Amino acid sequence: MKAGTEQAVREVTWWRGQLSSVLLALPVAVVTGTATAFFLWALDEVTAWHWAHPEALWGLPLVGLLTGWIYQRVGRGAEGGNQLLLEAMHEPGTEVPLRMAPLVLVGTLATHLAGGSAGREGTAVQMGGSLASGLARWLRVVGEQRRLMLMSGVAAGFGAVFGTPWTGALFAMEVLVIGRVQYAAALPLLVASGVGDAVCLAWGAEHTVFRLEGVANGGGNLFGGLLLGKVALAGLAFGLVGRGFAELTHGVQRWLARWVQFAPWRPMLGGIAVLGLVWLVGTRDYLGLGVEAGPGGMVSITAAFESAGVGLWSWLGKMVFTAVTVGSGFKGGEVTPLFFMGATLGHGLGQLLQEPVGLFAALGFVAVFAGAAKTPWACTLMGIEIFGGAYALHFGLACWVAFYASGRVGIYRAQRLARQTRADPVEGRR
Repeated sequence: MKAGTEQAVREVTWWRGQLSSVLLALPVAVVTGTATAFFLWALDEVTAWHWAHPEALWGLPLVGLLTGWIYQRVGRGAEGGNQLLLEAMHEPGTEVPLRMAPLVLVGTLATHLAGGSAGREGTAVQMGGSLASGLARWLRVVGEQRRLMLMSGVAAGFGAVFGTPWTGALFAMEVLVIGRVQYAAALPLLVASGVGDAVCLAWGAEHTVFRLEGVANGGGNLFGGLLLGKVALAGLAFGLVGRGFAELTHGVQRWLARWVQFAPWRPMLGGIAVLGLVWLVGTRDYLGLGVEAGPGGMVSITAAFESAGVGLWSWLGKMVFTAVTVGSGFKGGEVTPLFFMGATLGHGLGQLLQEPVGLFAALGFVAVFAGAAKTPWACTLMGIEIFGGAYALHFGLACWVAFYASGRVGIYRAQRLARQTRADPVEGRR
């Protein structure tokens, strides 16, 4: 009788905690969805302006210098970005300043205004985490509930910026610890991601629609061993590219931190390097987001789903441009450039393996991200959410092979390991 009563009390306490977490996630989702909608609108505007004024690229070094100077003067404590958010969710005492939201918003828009190669998810996620932290302080929420509010901000930002609410929730559950999904947080994170996306759409935000048409092998067996073998082989390449991007970006950061002591000079030098890269390769295809090709351009994410317009080494160009831009200190994100790398690499592999380029572009779209972010479950779900469930097995196979092929090197250095290994004597740390 006593044991039954204790069990009932535990269940009631658990449900109260879940209800409390959901109620706290709602305001986080509303403000994050609103902020993300404004960000997406503003990003479209500055991208269109840059396309209309290509000479703005010459201002990229100056934008880098100003961004670095502003962060040095007023951004202390906010420069950690996504790494700081992960640390705050691991360590309850780590503060996430509210000023992170406006700083990363303005910094990202400035990066794209001048043509830097960066993404957008980092901005939405950082805005969500920063706004969630501010709400937690205002409501005097501490401990586990504060941690769940931060995770809700991440879920809402990710779900809203890509229009993938299910993926947003699973990403926030999976990204903290490599090899472990935080299932206990599922309910508030699903609410946060779903409401954040709904609010963003209600404000009129639009997302690019990617269409995956046709059937592999000309209508043949989708689950044949030959096709699955090719998918696994492609997954290996996707994982190596994800790892290569992470190592290159971290390498740029380390090199500049070692040799350039004055922090604002680092993105300025990065801007100069991007100008040199444009001159070297003779194309502007690797600037900006890369979702759609700019005036006169040919290579983009959307082009990768078609039969022409993408070269075999297009992914390498985007990798170098983005590693230099983000690694030197410009603001933005890595995920959309990873989509670009994966889709264009998949396009080339589809041609080499004599399979539909659209299918392999879709596989690369999610699998390179899976390898770089160490989130194979979330990326598998993203493939289903964006492209449909017909190729769910193929998405899962490509993402998990990429996850293992990429090893431990990822874009989020503050991630921790789920299990202790001989190479990692400290439990849970990379």
